[in-house]
Amino acid sequence: MKVLLADKLDVQVIQDLTTGGFQVIQTKGLAPGNLPSYAVLCEILIVRSTLVKKEILADFPQLKLIIRAGAGIDTIDVVAAAARGIQVSNCPGKNADAVAEMALALMLAVDRNLVEATMSLRGGRWIKGSLGQGRGFKDRTLGIAGFGAVGKALARKARGLEMRIAVWSHHPLSQVELEVEMVCVNSIQDLAQVSDVVSIHVASIPETRNLFGKDFFSMLKPGAIFINTARGEVVDQVALLEAIQTRGLRVGLDVFAGEPKVAEAIFSDGALAAKVVCSPHLGASTDQAAEAVAQEVIRIATVFRDTGIAPNAFSP
Repeated sequence: MKVLLADKLDVQVIQDLTTGGFQVIQTKGLAPGNLPSYAVLCEILIVRSTLVKKEILADFPQLKLIIRAGAGIDTIDVVAAAARGIQVSNCPGKNADAVAEMALALMLAVDRNLVEATMSLRGGRWIKGSLGQGRGFKDRTLGIAGFGAVGKALARKARGLEMRIAVWSHHPLSQVELEVEMVCVNSIQDLAQVSDVVSIHVASIPETRNLFGKDFFSMLKPGAIFINTARGEVVDQVALLEAIQTRGLRVGLDVFAGEPKVAEAIFSDGALAAKVVCSPHLGASTDQAAEAVAQEVIRIATVFRDTGIAPNAFSP
């Protein structure tokens, strides 16, 4: 089977796929009508951040499977793929620990003013008074919105900080899914009211677009911490800015609405970035996560070749 890699992945992926009998082709990005002739005959397409829209699919007459080397499939037109009989799969949970670690890192950086402290020292200023106002996390309540693989990983890690855990989920949760003493609330507004910190871990789907908006932020405690390592589109960024300005909301972001889909680009949301602790969607970017995702990509491709059915396949 011919496999096309449209994004940079661990070199081990190429070696293992080749050893496994696949013919691996690499290209930099995808553009409608601009693919090399050898690429259009691929049967499996592997992407990470590259957008795969309907117009692109028209250039792949032999395509049978798209694998996203990461969690979520919001960069792929699943409906258009299904109409062509193309299966779409991803690697759920393989970068969960990495994203949960980023959420924790942002929480700590926000509370302890680490960015401001670093910048002041680099600027030759020793400011111990105003920057030494961290509130600490022991016995504070962490509200987790979305309790999939990342939410669960974050809950486990936050236990090490002796935090209380409150959970809201789109889907009903069984007591088996909730650890002892976790509180499950009925709405995001309830989550806001009981939490000192809220961390977002919901998928980006039409139902969650701007889910966290003015009503949600109005329920948060003054000076609460808000963390988003999921997708920027689930947050109303105008309402977020207002909450920062009027309610003293302290914020850590790894994701932004409309963020660039390439490794290096001009970033246009400096007004929001100036008021938060932030990073350019680095949550899943660890060596451990890359290795786990790589192994899952290889597994999906191999199972699909042998059975015709892709693990983790989505239905529109």
